[in-house]
Amino acid sequence: MKIAAVRTHLLDYRLATPFESASMRFDRRAHVLVEIVCDNGLTGWGECLGPARPNASVVAAYTPWLLGADPLETEKIWATLYNALRDQGQRGLTMTALSGIDIALWDIKGKHFGVPISTLLGGRFRDHVRAYATGSFKRDGVDRIEDNVTEVRRYQTEGFGASKIKIGFGVDQDLRVVRAVRDAVGPDFRLMVDANHGYDTLEAIRFGRAAAELDIDWFEEPVVPEHLAAYREVKANQLIPVAGGETWQGRFAMKEPVETRAVDILQPDLAGTGGFTEAKRIVDMAALYGVRVVPHVWGTAVHIAAALQFMAAMVPSPVRVNPIEPILEFDRTDNPYRQAVVTQPIEHEAGVVRIPNGPGLGVEINRDALAEYKMAEA
Repeated sequence: MKIAAVRTHLLDYRLATPFESASMRFDRRAHVLVEIVCDNGLTGWGECLGPARPNASVVAAYTPWLLGADPLETEKIWATLYNALRDQGQRGLTMTALSGIDIALWDIKGKHFGVPISTLLGGRFRDHVRAYATGSFKRDGVDRIEDNVTEVRRYQTEGFGASKIKIGFGVDQDLRVVRAVRDAVGPDFRLMVDANHGYDTLEAIRFGRAAAELDIDWFEEPVVPEHLAAYREVKANQLIPVAGGETWQGRFAMKEPVETRAVDILQPDLAGTGGFTEAKRIVDMAALYGVRVVPHVWGTAVHIAAALQFMAAMVPSPVRVNPIEPILEFDRTDNPYRQAVVTQPIEHEAGVVRIPNGPGLGVEINRDALAEYKMAEA
């Protein structure tokens, strides 16, 4: 069995109501899927985190090293591709494109052996996970406090037990939003906050100290990801657990924040950090230092399926009678093709998501949706 073709599928949807994080504005949803086809007809699917069209270009740059290769040799292929663009950097697009390719190769491997990827990773510790709702962005043309309260209460009504609120727009305004949401959902609903590296160090510390009484699970990306000393300062000077890592692609970028305990919670993204091959190394490294891992997820059902397979096989740390279970980041923002790209949508039941048990990723692609949401040519 050899790789015969590598294709990318650019997907796009213009939002009726644009929204913002502290660092980015979204007026459309654009994602890219990677399809790898073997000479025996077996096909694998992956997804890249980050800008769709640039990722597709880098996947195309990697393709000459893929054609004719044995797709089961995931470690060999990973090392070959990583080294191919090593001189151009080991973060950013070189890693996000490699991630989508690696996910697709593991999908092929699972289909070839007739088992879920989680089995190939070492076995399932769980068949379902609890999910938290990601949303609460700053939407255009609405009152931010009222909008966030309404949104998070809707998640609570749907059965979610946790949600993440976007902050980083100004400490005082952010505190008003988080306090209003906490008052609305009560003390038993879990809340996380994500500044999307919108604060400087002093702002992050001020927010963390003021919000400590609101029982926040974690404070995500308080400062820009390059400032590891600032991460450590934020962690040392306020009480909310600090999380980060979605933009620290690969184990080398994760090494210093893990070794120096710059974060309490590490958030590798399967579609950004190097796929299954590299994410397994990262989780093993985090376990050596006692750093908790909660994967970051942002994309279509292909990305969600990859995260679920990975989470199924995550070894509890520590192993105990009632282990700490990972929790799935479950995007609830406007994206009509997020679930449409698969024939069987991955949805939650009262905030719980079952992990697919079919071979590979455990999902089948709906090619009609790929055609419907195909990105227009530039």
